[in-house]
Amino acid sequence: MLEIKNLTKKFGERLIIDHLNLKIDDGDILTVVGESGGGKTTLLRILAGLETKTSGEILLDGNEIHPEVLDTKEQVMGVVFQDFQLFPHLSVLENITLAPINVLKITRENANTEAMGLLEQLGLSGKERLYPYQLSGGQKQRVALARALAMKPKILGYDEPTSALDPELRRQVEEMILELKTTGVTQIVVTHDLEFAEKISDKMLKVEALKE
Repeated sequence: MLEIKNLTKKFGERLIIDHLNLKIDDGDILTVVGESGGGKTTLLRILAGLETKTSGEILLDGNEIHPEVLDTKEQVMGVVFQDFQLFPHLSVLENITLAPINVLKITRENANTEAMGLLEQLGLSGKERLYPYQLSGGQKQRVALARALAMKPKILGYDEPTSALDPELRRQVEEMILELKTTGVTQIVVTHDLEFAEKISDKMLKVEALKE
């Protein structure tokens, strides 16, 4: 279980997150919805260790953790960002295996085997030698998800996964997230799309931009 206690984040004097308290059970899907400036993406970045909190506690299974200084072999959250952040000069397979080989120090052979399994799971078999420019938006998103899963995070986060997608791709993202839930993956989904959030969430957190 992930537990957040009195989490506060400031940028200078600007308060972004104010004493947030939250519990997420293993295997649940939490959606974070609300207007821009409410701290949705900042929360993901703090949990992923990409941003430091100002104060408060983050606990995983009852033990306090510090994602920004945590051993990379114990990654708490993998995040699929809105722009996917794939390396354009690397193939799909290379994008997925780069971090496991260099950070987790697993062999290239094992990394390739695990990556191919993830691609099959996500409906991308046969795409491993393609480059990002050869993929559709939905395919890029699934490659970004495979890359996050390859690091074996305890929690998956998504930043606006349905942004600018047509209804069919939006439905595919919904199915993908719900399919991962059946495997026991805990997921946090940041979205402006309330209808989408209502379809997938076990728990919903609604945020508002804090007044100056």
